[in-house]
Amino acid sequence: MTVDQKPLPPALIDQLLANYKKPEDLIGEDGLLKQLTKALVERALAAEMAEHLGHGKNEPVENVAGNTRNGKSKKTLKGEFGELPIEIPRDRHGSFEPQLVAKHQTRWTGFDDKILSLYARGMTVREIQGHLEEMYGTEVSPTLISSVTDAVMDEVKTWQARPLDAIYPIVYLDCIHVKARDSGAVRVKAVYLALGVNLSGEKELLGIWIAQTEGAKFWLQVVTELKNRGVQDIFIACVDGLKGFPEAIEAVYPKTAVQLCIVHMVRHSLNYVSWKLRAQVAADLKRIYQSATAEEGEIRLTEFEQKWNAAYPPIAQSWRRNWPRLIPFFDYPPEIRKVIYTTNAIESVNMSLRKITKNRGSFPSDEALLKLFYLALRNISKKWTMPIRDWKAALNRFTIEFDERMPQG
Repeated sequence: MTVDQKPLPPALIDQLLANYKKPEDLIGEDGLLKQLTKALVERALAAEMAEHLGHGKNEPVENVAGNTRNGKSKKTLKGEFGELPIEIPRDRHGSFEPQLVAKHQTRWTGFDDKILSLYARGMTVREIQGHLEEMYGTEVSPTLISSVTDAVMDEVKTWQARPLDAIYPIVYLDCIHVKARDSGAVRVKAVYLALGVNLSGEKELLGIWIAQTEGAKFWLQVVTELKNRGVQDIFIACVDGLKGFPEAIEAVYPKTAVQLCIVHMVRHSLNYVSWKLRAQVAADLKRIYQSATAEEGEIRLTEFEQKWNAAYPPIAQSWRRNWPRLIPFFDYPPEIRKVIYTTNAIESVNMSLRKITKNRGSFPSDEALLKLFYLALRNISKKWTMPIRDWKAALNRFTIEFDERMPQG
């Protein structure tokens, strides 16, 4: 049930604004809004104390313990209005627990969220300091900012260890490289990401892992952890062309179809080609992966070999070598293929992360890197409010294709 708020009497508003001449009189450092906030907070705390003791100020003591008021303590709150000094009432027994401004609280509720929001957008501690001082006129120490962001680590650990769904029809696995300080030296770290699509067609980030380098051995640890956290089956895993990567997945999920990213293959192929001929080679490669069937795709690959092998033999050799990992998407109709033949879903996440990290030379530690990525990905995932496109058609196909592996009902 909600309580209707009564409008302030016009006479009261006129009285409050009697001396108003310029905006600073209202919103300035010593403006009316700040004075009102202080007065209302202190009046509310006095009301809480009266409720706690059972009697008002200068009234007879009503509580059995004989507890009474015992002066006030001073505190400065930080918030959007800058710094606000207030007085907190005390009682002789020390049993008063204020609700509006809790003990040891030095910042308004929501102020920490602003610090986290700025941090999640890639701002450094110094930049956050400057922004808060410029916007709100309040000085925030680097220690405070670090303590606010450090508090996220417990949330990260809980999130990273949370149980996962038993089945993810599609999982995208990819890696992004970022510089971080380690043992006194700046090193390029590999940040592993796993993005799942659940049975409802919703994207879900499954975890973040940091290692010295990208390698199939570490990917084996990643998929093993997914298994330990409850993922019993993955229908299709979409990955880049890292050597040994598909075998690492199949060691844990032997029934999973591993789909190499077509986009990665095309990019790798075009690295061999001069700028003048790239458009022609790309068009001929497109004829391969846009074929109606795997058989037709192989015919187009043969035609590509006949046309380009003399100039660029490594291209067709790479496609031949990886052909069994490139053709799983041919089992699906065109509207579903684009969902599974590329890791674009997770690459768009990586692109957002690169925007956030591009202004940083390096991170002071792996923990700082993990904090930022977690907060940034939390913001990114808020936009995932709808199932991926054509999901119903894809799910119907998966139900037919993987009937014995689908959950009953």
